Formats: sequence, C-alpha cells, structure tokens
Amino acid sequence: MASMEEDFPRGGTDKKSTESQIVVQRSEVDNLFQSSEQTEIKKRKGASKEDGKKAKKTKTGKEDALKLNAAGNAVEILHVKNMKEGMLLLGCVKEVTDFEVTVSLTCGLQGFLSIKNISDSYTKLLTEQLNSNDAETEEFLSLPHLFYPGMLIRCVVAKIDLTKGGSLSIQLSVNPKMVNKSLSSNFIKPGMVLSGCVESVEDHGYIIDIGVLGSKAFLPKNAVKDKHNSPEELNVGQYVTSLVEKVKNEGRVVQLSVSPKTLAQAFAEADQGWTLTNLLPGLLVKATIKKVTKHGLLLKFLSNFSGQVDFLHIEREKASTYKEEDEVRACILYVDPSTRLVGLSLRSYLVFPGTRANTVLPNGIQIGQVITNCKMTALHHASGGILELADKTHAFVHKNHMKEHSAYANENRTLAKPEHTCRILDFCLIDQIYLASLRKSVIEKPFFRYHDIHPGQIVEGTVSVLFEFGMIVHLSDHIKGLVPRTHLSDIVLKNPEKKYMEGMKVKCRVLSVDAENRKLSLTRKKALIESSLPLFLSYADARPGRVSHGYIVCVKKFGCIVRFYNNVKGLVPSSELSSETIVSPEEVFYVGQVIKTKVLKCDVEKEKMLLSFKAAVEGNVEDPSKSDFECEVGKKVNAQVLKKLVGALEVSILPDEIPALLPTMHLSDHMSNGPLLWESLQEGDTISNLVCFCKNKQNISLTKKPTIKWALEEGILAKDFSEITVGMQLFGWIKNIMAYGVFVEFPYGLVGLAPKSAMSDKFITDSTTAFELGQTVVAKVTNTDEEKRRFLVTLKISEVISPVGDQQTRLTNGVQERRAVTEMLSMRENNELRHQLSNLSIGQKLKLTVDSVEDSKATFMSDEFIGSTILATKNHFIGQKLSPGQKVTAIILFVDVLSATVHVSILSKLLSKKKSLSEGSKYAATVQFVEKDFAIISLGDTAQLAIAQTRSHLNEVILHDAERLKPGMTIHVEVIDPTCEALQGLPLVSWERNPDKRNCFGDIVRGTVRSVKPTCIQITLENGVLGIVHVSEVLELDQISLGSFPTSTVKVGSNVTARVIGGREVSSHRFLPFSHPNFKYNCPELTLIPSKLKASNFKPIIAKEILDRYAVGDEVTCFVSKYHPDKKSLEVTTDPNITGTIELLAMITDLKDAGHPEKLYKLGQAIQAKVVEVSFKPQRFVLSLTGTYKLEKGSVCVGVVTNVQLHCLQVKLPFGGSGTVAVTDLSDAYKSNNLNAYSKDQLIRCYLLGCENGKWHLSLRQSRINPGQTKTLKDAEVLSLDSLKPGQIIRGYIKTVLEHGVFIRLSRNHLPPNTVITTKILSIDQKEELVDLSLLSVDTGKPDILPESLGLPLRLVGEEKEKHDTKRKRKLSGSQKKDLPTKEKKSKKTKVDDSDSGVEVYFREEEKEEESKLAPVKCSTGQARLQVTGGFSWDVGLSLLKPVSAKLEGDSSDGEDQDTRTQKKTRNELEREKKEAEKALMKREMELMDPNLRPDDDTAFERLLLASPNSSLLWLQYMAHHLQATQIEQARAVAERALKTISFREEQEKLNVWVALLNLENMYGTEESLKKVFERAVQFCEPMPVYQQLADLYTKSDKAKEAEALYKIMVKKFRQSKAVWLSYGTFLLQQGQNDAANALLQRALKSLPSKDSVDVIAKFAQLEFRYGDVEKGCAMFDKVLTSYPKRTDLWSVFIDLMVKHGSQKEVRALFDRVIHLSVSVKKIKFFFKRYLEYEKKHGTPQSIQKVKEKAMEFVESKGSETTS
Repeated sequence: MASMEEDFPRGGTDKKSTESQIVVQRSEVDNLFQSSEQTEIKKRKGASKEDGKKAKKTKTGKEDALKLNAAGNAVEILHVKNMKEGMLLLGCVKEVTDFEVTVSLTCGLQGFLSIKNISDSYTKLLTEQLNSNDAETEEFLSLPHLFYPGMLIRCVVAKIDLTKGGSLSIQLSVNPKMVNKSLSSNFIKPGMVLSGCVESVEDHGYIIDIGVLGSKAFLPKNAVKDKHNSPEELNVGQYVTSLVEKVKNEGRVVQLSVSPKTLAQAFAEADQGWTLTNLLPGLLVKATIKKVTKHGLLLKFLSNFSGQVDFLHIEREKASTYKEEDEVRACILYVDPSTRLVGLSLRSYLVFPGTRANTVLPNGIQIGQVITNCKMTALHHASGGILELADKTHAFVHKNHMKEHSAYANENRTLAKPEHTCRILDFCLIDQIYLASLRKSVIEKPFFRYHDIHPGQIVEGTVSVLFEFGMIVHLSDHIKGLVPRTHLSDIVLKNPEKKYMEGMKVKCRVLSVDAENRKLSLTRKKALIESSLPLFLSYADARPGRVSHGYIVCVKKFGCIVRFYNNVKGLVPSSELSSETIVSPEEVFYVGQVIKTKVLKCDVEKEKMLLSFKAAVEGNVEDPSKSDFECEVGKKVNAQVLKKLVGALEVSILPDEIPALLPTMHLSDHMSNGPLLWESLQEGDTISNLVCFCKNKQNISLTKKPTIKWALEEGILAKDFSEITVGMQLFGWIKNIMAYGVFVEFPYGLVGLAPKSAMSDKFITDSTTAFELGQTVVAKVTNTDEEKRRFLVTLKISEVISPVGDQQTRLTNGVQERRAVTEMLSMRENNELRHQLSNLSIGQKLKLTVDSVEDSKATFMSDEFIGSTILATKNHFIGQKLSPGQKVTAIILFVDVLSATVHVSILSKLLSKKKSLSEGSKYAATVQFVEKDFAIISLGDTAQLAIAQTRSHLNEVILHDAERLKPGMTIHVEVIDPTCEALQGLPLVSWERNPDKRNCFGDIVRGTVRSVKPTCIQITLENGVLGIVHVSEVLELDQISLGSFPTSTVKVGSNVTARVIGGREVSSHRFLPFSHPNFKYNCPELTLIPSKLKASNFKPIIAKEILDRYAVGDEVTCFVSKYHPDKKSLEVTTDPNITGTIELLAMITDLKDAGHPEKLYKLGQAIQAKVVEVSFKPQRFVLSLTGTYKLEKGSVCVGVVTNVQLHCLQVKLPFGGSGTVAVTDLSDAYKSNNLNAYSKDQLIRCYLLGCENGKWHLSLRQSRINPGQTKTLKDAEVLSLDSLKPGQIIRGYIKTVLEHGVFIRLSRNHLPPNTVITTKILSIDQKEELVDLSLLSVDTGKPDILPESLGLPLRLVGEEKEKHDTKRKRKLSGSQKKDLPTKEKKSKKTKVDDSDSGVEVYFREEEKEEESKLAPVKCSTGQARLQVTGGFSWDVGLSLLKPVSAKLEGDSSDGEDQDTRTQKKTRNELEREKKEAEKALMKREMELMDPNLRPDDDTAFERLLLASPNSSLLWLQYMAHHLQATQIEQARAVAERALKTISFREEQEKLNVWVALLNLENMYGTEESLKKVFERAVQFCEPMPVYQQLADLYTKSDKAKEAEALYKIMVKKFRQSKAVWLSYGTFLLQQGQNDAANALLQRALKSLPSKDSVDVIAKFAQLEFRYGDVEKGCAMFDKVLTSYPKRTDLWSVFIDLMVKHGSQKEVRALFDRVIHLSVSVKKIKFFFKRYLEYEKKHGTPQSIQKVKEKAMEFVESKGSETTS
C-alpha cells in the first residue's frame, strides 16, 4: 500500500515522516487517558475543579499502584454504568445451560459466563472434542456438570456488550489467568484463599490452574472427599475455591486444600501483602466500622483499606445495632481497580462459608407476580427503595424502576404514598432479595415471563426481524416468539418481506411455549387465530367426536399428520382424507394447510390420536356440554338477563344457567321494537319463549323473532349445506349489507348471498338503503356452489311465497311486543304517570283542555295526566278554531309511554258513532298517524280505528319517500277480524301496497283448461293467472296404466278445481324492452289429484323426502320428459321436483332399437322403471327400463365398444360397469383378424362371464348369448384342462409377447398377431398345468407355418427327411468340412433371438455315422416341441417357458447355398488360413474387451449394463440401437428401465435419460405423450433444467410456437433465474423478434435483483451482436459502460465482439476510449497489449508506431503525476 500511495499520491500537502506521526499519536493517547481518568473521578465523587487539577499531578508508576483508597462520603449501590472491563466481582450461579452460565451479581445486576471463558485447559479440551471423532479422547463434561445454582464464584468482567435494545450485557470470565492476573508466584503465601480451575487429573490429585505464571498448584484427592456439595472426582475445567497450605520453591509449587472448615476460618491478613491491585472478591476480612449512614456503612479493613457496605448487604435484624468502631466479619463483594472502590457484605451466608445462598424463592412469591398493598419502608435517593410486601417480605426497587422513563422523579411523593402496587421482576441470589418495579407500564404488561403465556392464547406483538426460516415477534422487551415461515399466512408467502415490515403490530396465536428454554412458537394463520372451535391443548382435550382446527405438518401416501397446540398431533389415514378416493395426498394437501379435523380415537396415555377430515366435513361438531342439559337448535328455552351489552343481551338459560347471547335484532321481527325491548329489560329479568337458532363452541345464540321461531317449529329450514336445494324457501335475517348485495343468515349458521339484482323487483341503485341489519326476510335459493359450499338467494316478492296469514300474525306479535314494553316501563319505576299512560288504549276518548295552538300542532292539558305531552298535528284539528282554555273531546291515536307523549285527534269523523264491521269487508282506509313500523288508520266513514304495518311484506323495499305511508294517504284494506283480542278490541285488517294476483301454497283455485301438452296442462285461473299442472299431478298413481298419457284425460276448455303446491319460474319475452330479455315471473304449480284436493293437513314435500322413499331395485312409475341426443339418455320425471335419467344401455335390449331410441318412448308417456341409483348429495336419480338394475353373472346386456386393442375389446356396460372381451370369446368360429369387424362406439350384446377386480369378463359367442339357437361349434371354449385330450386338434390365436419373448421377430416378420393356427395336443400335465402342443404338419394336417427362409431346419420325417439330408450333404463344400473338428464333435445350441428369452429352439445336424451319438434330446417323434403352460400369456413373463429340445451347431447356412467344388488345399494354404483365423479370433477378443466399443446386439448391451447400471450413456446407446431398427416401443421400455435402475443420487444421469425420452416423444410420439413425459420429468427432476431442455428440443425441431409458449411459462415460474431470461432472449432473437426481445429485457430487469442488471444487459447486448442488430448491441454496451466505466471485463467482451463484427475504425476508436480509463495501471497495460496485438495483425507499421507512442505518453503522464 505504501508503494502504491507513492506511485499514485492522492493530492494535498506533503506527507509527514513516520517518526513525527508516532510522537503525535503518543501524546494524544496520554492526554486521552488522563482526561478519561479525571472524568471518571468527577463522575463518581463529584470533585471540584481544584480536585481535578490535583488529580492531574498524580504520579504514575509503582507508588501509584501501592497508594491506598480514600474513604468516600456517600454509600451507593453498584450501578451498571459503573461496570468496567477488568472489574472483579463475587457472583452466585443462577442458571446453567449447555453453553452459558447466568450469574447473579450484587445490586440486582446479572452477568453471563460463556463456555469459552472457563479456563484454558477446558477450552483446549472442548476444541479437541469438536475436532476429533476419536472415542478415546479425555472425558468432557458440560457446564451443568461443573456449575450448580447457588454456587459462589469469583469472576472478572471480560467484556461489556451493547445489545440491540440499547441495554448493556455483562460478559464474565472465571479464567484464573484473568481473575488472578495481578498475583505473582513470589506473592503467594500460606493461608491465602485463591480460586482456580482443574487443569488435569493425576493419579493422586489434581493440577489446579490458579492463573499465576510460574506456579503449579496441586490438590490431593484425599482433600476433596470431605468438600461440601462436590463430587468425589473433580474434572477438567471444574471451578474450585481453595486454601494455600504450603508454598515451595519460592511459589513455584503450591499445595492446596478445600476443607470447608479451614476455608471458613481463612481471613485475609495485612501481613499477606494485599494491595488494591491484587485484592480479590470473596476474601473474608475483619473490618472496623468507621461511619454509619442511612444508606450503608463505611468500613476499614486490612489496616488502611477503606470499603463500603450498601444497605442491601447489611443484616436487617442488626441494622440498628451497628455502631462506629465495632468489629465485624465482612466479605469482599467487588473490587474496581480503576476507581479504587471496594464493596463488602455483612450477610451471614457470605461471611460464614458453611452456609449457602438460598435458591428457592421465599414465601412462594413468583417472578412476574403483581402484588398490591405494599409499603415503602426506606428510600435511598441515589440507589432506590425498599418495599415491604403484604407478607412482610422485602423487595428492592431500583431508582430507575420507581418512575416511568420520561416521568419526573418525585421521591418524596413516592415515599409518602401509603400503598404501592409493584411487579416482581426477579430474585437476586447474591443479595437474597426480590427485585421489583413500580412502573405502571411494567405492571400493566400482560406478559412478563414466558410462564405467563399459554398455548392457544391470542397475543399482540411487534415484528422484530424476518429470517429465511420465519419471523421474530416481540411481545414485550424480554419475550419474543418465532412465527415459522409456514405460519406467516394461511398460504405460503413467496415474499414475506412485502407483507411484514419491522415495527409492524401483528396479532398471533400461541402454538407452544417452552418456558424453561424460553422458546415461544406463534402462528399468523388467520384460520387458526379466528377459529371458534375448541382448542386441543392436550390429548385429554381431544375427546372422540370433537372437531378443531389443526395444521398439516406432514403429507405421506398413508395420510396426513396434523398438529394442534402444545405439540398435540394425530394421524389422518388416507381413508379419512375425503369422501372421494385420493390417490396422491401430496397433490391435494400441503404442509402448513389449516384444516378442520374430527377426533375418531384418542389414547391419552400413549399420546396417539386418530383423526378424520371426511367426518369433520360431513358430521356435526360433537362436544358434550359440561352440564347434562343440551341446548339444541330449535329448542324452546327461558333465559335470565345477566348483562346488557351493546347490541345484545347476555343471558343464562334456565334452569342450568348455561350462558347464551340474545342479540337485540333478534328480540322482534319489527326493527323498531328491538331497541325498545332492550331498553325496557333489566338485569335479572326472565325472558320466556326463546329459541336457540345457532350453537357453536363459543356461544349459544337465541332468538325471539316470531317468524324464525315458527320456521324452526315447522321445520322449514336446512341444517347443513348439503340439504340446500335450488327452489327451497327459507326464513332468515339480514346479516351484512355490501355494495354488491346483502348476506342473509339462516338458522344453523348458514349464510347466503342475495345479489343486488335479486334483492327486489324494483331497480336498486344503492343496496345499503334497501334493508336494515337484522331485518327478517323470506328467501328462495336460486343457485348453489357445491365446491365452495356457497349459495345464492333471491328476496324478490314476486319469487317468494309468504305463509298464509303471515301479515296478520306479524302485526299482532308486534302490537303485543309494544304492549309488553309499556307494561315493563310502567312497572319498572314507581312512576304514577307511566302507570296511568299504560292504561290508555288507541281509540279511547278523552276530555281535554286546549293549552296552545300553533300552525303545525295544538297541545292539550288534562288533570289526570299531569306531566305528559298531549298533542294533535295540524291534520287532526283542521277546520276547527281552537283557543287556549277551550274544552274539547279527543280520540287517542298513539301513546308513547317512554317519552310520556299522547297523540290525539279531534276530527269529528273519528269522534262520531262507530259503525259495525263485518269479516271480509273491504274499505278505503285513511292513514291518521305513522310511527316507524306501525300506522293508525281509519276505515272509511265507520269511525273505526285500526293498526296496520308500514311494510305489507317482510321483503318490501321502500326506496323513495313517496312510497312511505304518510298521514292522509289512502290505502285499501280488508277486515280479517272485526274485534281482535290481541289488538285490544281493534279490528284486524290486511292490506297490500300493490295487490297482485299471486296465489299462496295450499290455496284451492278454480280455472279453465287453456292447453293440454304431453308433459303438462296450462290452466287459466279465475284471477287471470296462468297455472301449470305437471303430468304426475293429473291422476292418482293407481289409475295410471303403463303406456298411457295422463294429460290426455283432460280436455281443453273444461273447468277444473286445483290446489297450489308450489311455484314455477317461467321466462317471458313479451312486452319487454331489450334491456330486460330474461325477466322471470312465477306461475303457480297446481295439482288435480283428488286426494290432495281433499287433504286437510297439506304440507309441502321437499325433494329429499321424496328421494328417501326410493330404494335401489324399486319399481317406480315415471313419465317421459325429454330425450337428449347428445348424451344419448332419456329424461323422466316422477314428480315436479324429481328428474331421473336413463342411459341408452339401460333403455334397450334389442340392438335394432339403438338407431332411434326416442321412437320407443313418447313424451308424457307413463312407463315402469327400476331404480338403479338414488342419492341426494349430489342429487342423482338413475333408472333402468330393461328390467334389471345391476349386472349379474350369466346375464346378457347391451354394451358399447370403447376401445379395440390388440387382443381384446374394451366394452362399457350399463350401470357404470366395464369389461373386456378376449379374442377367443368373439365368436364360436375363429377367424383371422376378427377384431377388425369391431369399431369404437359400436353397440354389442354381451354375456357376463364373471367379475374380477371390478372388471367383467365378457363373451360375444352366440352359444352364450342365444344358447337355444346355437349350431355345431367349430371352436369350442376351453374352460379347463379337463376339456382337452391328448391327440386332440384345436385352433387358437397367436398372441404378442414382451420384448424378451422368443417369437418377437417371427411374429413381427412372419406371424401377424391374431393369426389363426391349428395345433395338436401332444400331452397334458395336470399337476403342472402344462399343455404340450405341436405345429408340425404331420400332427395338424396343415401346411407348416414357419417357412424355410427363417434359417430353421425343416422338421421332416420318413423318406422326405432322408432325401433332404442327402441333398444337404452334397451341398457342403470341402473347406467347410475341414473346418469341422474330426475327433470331437460337440452339440451346440443356437438361440433364435439374441436376447435371453428363456425359450430356446434347438436343431441338430450331424454326419450319418454319428447320428445316434449326438442326439441330445429324448423324443418319441424326433421333432422339436414347445411346451406352453396352461392359461399362458406372452405378456405375463418369461419364467413359464421351458426348453425341451436342443440343436447342434453345424455348418453355417451360407455353406448350404454355395455350390462350390471341393478341391484339396496345400499345406501352406492351410497354415495361412489357420493364422488368419487366430488373428480374427484375437481381434474379436480385443473388441469384446474394448470398453469404448459400441455393442451391436441386445445381449452385449445387457452385459455392459450389468457392469455399469448408472451410466446414462449406455442406456442412451441402447435406446439408439432400438431406434435404428424403428423399435419405438422397445426404446421407450429401455428408457423406463433406465429411470428405475439408475440410482436416485445420480441426478444428472437421470436427467440425461429424461431428456432422451423427451426427444424420443418429440420425434416419434404424440403431443399428448410428450406432455405426459414432461409432467413426469418435472416431478422427479429439478424443474428448471427440464423446462429448458424441452424448450431447446422445440427450438431444434422448428416448433417455434410451442417453444415460445413454454418460454412464457418459464419466465413466470422461474422469474428469479437469470439463465431463463437469457435463454428466452436468445430464442426471440434467433426467430427475428427483436422488439419482443427488447421488451423481454425490460421485464427481466424488473424481475431480477438489481445486482444482476448490468450482467443481464451485457448478455443481451452480446446476443444482439450474434443474432440481432450489431448497432443496437453497440448502443447497449455504450450505455452500460458509461454508467460502469471500471467494469474492465465488459470492456474486454465489447472489444472481442467489435473485433469480430465491427470495422477497423470502430475498433480503434474503442481501444482509444479504453486506454484513457481511470483504472489501475495493470489493467491499462493489459489493454495496451491487446491494442498492440490487434494492430500487428490488422494494421500497418504506422498504426503500430502510434500505439507505442500512446503507451509512452501514458507512462510519462503517470510518472509526472507520481513526481508531483
């Protein structure tokens, strides 16, 4: 660096010499040291300026070290700010872990002793243990074996760290070399007490490391045995406090003792030469009290040493007895050499070593406990205060904990406060006192210790830091928890840093707490946090039947492991994952998924649990209540009000006092009555006739809504989503109002959505103004979503049907609720006025006096109702002149007891004599008064008042003010009851705002038949509404004959009586604008069946109830509804709500009817069918018309061919079945290629032979289908071996084999599959189930099917054989005969195929005289036989084939075809031929031994693969071998074998095979097969290389479209991979899509990290040079290098590209730019060198000279810069 700076000075003044710098630095260090020491003195003692000046004159050296400490004036405790490195302290072990010891220090301080700060010997042993795996290493003990709580140790402050939170962390050390560093060997004297650590274990004792250089300390083993609370054997690193017994050789040898008695009496004496520099904590001294203060004592010890005892270390019992000059025993607590401060203790457990520090918390007070009624007994202004707790225990409050951080300290107020509330922070072992805090912020903290947190608890914290494995959340200053990565959200977050930021407040739920190890696990999964299900905190909580939310921690093939809280976990087996079969759970479930589970079994002792997902979805939550009382939904209960909440009442169900909730909105159907009832009810009141509408684990919800109660009683509800069907009508209430619609809640917690378009028949612009929260509504289900378990409803009045008398019932209920409010208010308080007002009723007349008259109203007075307000609006005294004091008669319209207001009218038409009313009479009524949900009306001129509701329908929507009822408005009413008791004698009336012509369920109607259709009848009712009668609702079932048309019994124009049984949605397009093309209205569904017309108790029947009546196999009468040509199915109905389907295969029995099955059945025709399948979830109703409803063995049915395979037909059967027809079962007479007669979708009649593994074996033989019509069988079925006899001639089919089969080549070339052949049975082995067959023409009588061209010898007999043998021998040449050995003639066998198939074909050829000797096989007929096992299939395997004959290898067949003359060869020729044969043999052997030789047959490949099964190269060559022979399937099979054989560790080898298989499918397969291989490869390999390889394959095979589509997927899936973007860019540029490549670059820069931007741009620029525009590439490089001019690597690449693609002028300009860069000389030298090489190659001598001149100029400029 020095030389560099001299070569390249950075400017400024000349450098100073090294010597002058050193002098300056020394003076600065000295000044800083003095300054800091002076500052410390001032800070501690508060010295004056003069004292500071004197301090500067203090001498240094030996005299300073020996100077004694001066006595202080004040006693303070030791604060953390006074702690310094090198300070010696006496500590007490508080907690021991494997790697750290927590040490309690005086004054509530705490330090930490690391495992590396024990001793040098222990550190060495620890290092050896970590680096060595040798079992013979010296025994190593962890810290818990060396230290124990309560142990007193001498330690030194090794380091003071600043934590992230800003607090100080004190790191301690007990290393003797640091603790005793001030001691020397000549200083050690007998009687001293020293601390040390065991260095080594010897035979008779221990070598103790006391940290004194030149001294060896020895501790005999017999001195250890009586040591208190220590093991008999000490170990390396063990801390010991020992007494020096003997000192030898001037301190070089020291003998120690650890006797407790001796140590207790070992006091430090003045003659031992102790000084402040070597004074040690833990020493016992005899001291004299020099001064007694309220904050402590000042002592004098060891002649002239001064020390202090703070109030924490004075014996409280003797505090008042201490006097000056008293002699006391004291123990040194700490020594600060820099400030000469010595702290001592007088506590008995320290000055009498026989006693130990108490580690048990006294009086059972727990850390973190909040204690009240505490008294401050003492206050020490610089230290803190002493609190006396309620049980007389004392606690110390540090001054920092007596107030908040920012609060002003007022010690007098704190002391004067009579009572305090504190939180116990800790227990100080060395001080033996509790530490407490008075800070309100600390006291109010919900969590102070890990013990305060419980699993399942909801907590709030602050995000601290994000790691790869999770997120740290701080719940308080000292409590933090981990949110694992899988628990950051309900879904896996790819970029959690985008959602969570440091300092963010988050809500979590506690998963588990390990208080001892201070480990806390949290979750941020919303599904767990908001779960209302019970929590499984232990296995005892997981009772069978209970349901809870858990999260998946493991997914295997056998099921999922689900974990809950406190590490409670269980197994969900694969059978319980879903109601549907799941083959691969890994594809459906994922780790971290929150899912609802149900407990099936739980063994608490073994901690094993069996769970189910399926049962949790299908079943209800079973959690028996603590009480025997079970509040089921729909049950009537009484409850007592416990507490009035905002918007609800907290009640308890009587008599078992089960807590429940009664929302205010559920007090009434009328929204105005709910708040009135809530106001009138008080705590302790009993509410009767409540009904439970929802029950979960958190609470029970009750309702008093009359409409909801009625619906629950009548069963008009759905208990689960599975019971909800389209068209069902339900009663509920508005749960939530959104801009897009309203959510309607129903009993059992079901919630449906009513979109804005389905809220009303009117056009709604703002959904928030249409309904109110809690409003009761009637809804009709219009749509269901099974997958997401959601449904839609409509609230349109035109599409829902209200119950009979609904309006009147709601009115009476509402008036009675108002009456109840009035009575409760009058009885609640002792108020006479309210009592009088409650007795008033509507329509009652009063004598009043006019009080005042105004334009809008008049007020009246009454002596009976003093304090009330009686008024009449302008409309009620119009036409009359009123004056104050005038006496009038008025009629009451409305009484408001709550506000003590009475509304009256003095109109004469209301005060006149009342006329009687009759039931059913109709009037034009005038609205007199309106109050929220109710209106007071007068009926015509009858002078009768009545009450009406402002909404005539539950779902009525009032959008405009003009639609609201107002005084003076006229409405049309009908009298229902002239005098209704529920209305206190007022008439009960009904009214409709816009009376329509709709009919209600159960109404008897009359009408005229308008039209008769096969499936329905249209009837025009008397009110003009068009009704529809379904074909099933015309006649009684027993009156319907099969094949008839029930609707034909009704004539057009006839008058009929019907009953309304429902409604139907009918689309109408008449008289509608284009904007409403799909408007719907309801028309009533009617019935004409007499029994239903007469039924008195007529109730609607839902579809589920009807389906429940049917069972599989039942015969039902149904009606043809529709034929679907596309689906080839018939739709039938049994009821207006029930539709069934009949598939084509279940419709016909004769194949002739398959062409037009719709002609068999007419619309509306009554037919008889059998039930095949019936289910409600999902709704399926499948029928059959063939008389059968299931497949049975031996029956005949119709099937359809789905696939024609090589050996069989795949057939689809009715009722969801499927089967196969073997080639031998196609017909009774075998034919070649008989499968060609069948095609896909062809209908056939099948005979069911039997079922195996759900697949049926079928037969198409006429002998099976029509047994009576069969003729003589040409080829009978071979059912068993018993039906075969030796010598029998039978026919059969040749079948294909596996790749190792012996007949593979023969089948392919000469024996096509399914060729009919005739064979003869030679023998039958019943035991082995073997059938010996013959194909010889002599046996079968048929021509030989194996031609001579195959190279096999002809198997002839008799004279033909002799003739053939003679002819062959004539053709043999002389040379061939001589090649045969003459002395030994061995029989050799030759396999027909190269591969080892397990079957060998043998033939023999020998000379005539040796024919008997060389016959290797014993055969009666002399021909070769092929044995085949019974039921043999070539596809099964090769182990069943057995060779039964052998062949001998004779002359080659070539010799037979040559007709050469035999001539005698000379001796030389024979010798030459012999040598050539030997050379050829050696050459062949060398070829076989050559590892690089490519095999040429299957056997050679198999032999090599046995040696190298993991070599992908061999496997690929094997595949290529098959592909050369166009054996595509064999190549695929080899690839599959390779993937199974290659070890899973050889990832690259497997990838090579996958790529080869992809290439194969790309060239020879289909797009679908390529896709399947690709999907498999992605599963088993790293996805990105597989994607890249496929993209390369597409590119090489000119499939640009597929390649581009794949690249688009890749850049989304692997957006963080730089290679993918570059590969895509290369592809685009190769395709000439320059603009697309430029756009891709911009996308890449946004997706990739910013650090990769430069490299990506540079790579794209290189691609532009190679495939795109050179100028564009230059521009990109220029742009990058302008921003990053020091990237010499990019300059070098740029130069290379320009040399290759640019002109000489451009290259020289580029070199000129480079050599002027501000980079190092070394790099410039490199570019000059390249510049010169370029000019030498492409330039002229002049250009070369110019480069040299530029180099010289550069060197000179750098030299001048260096000189300056």
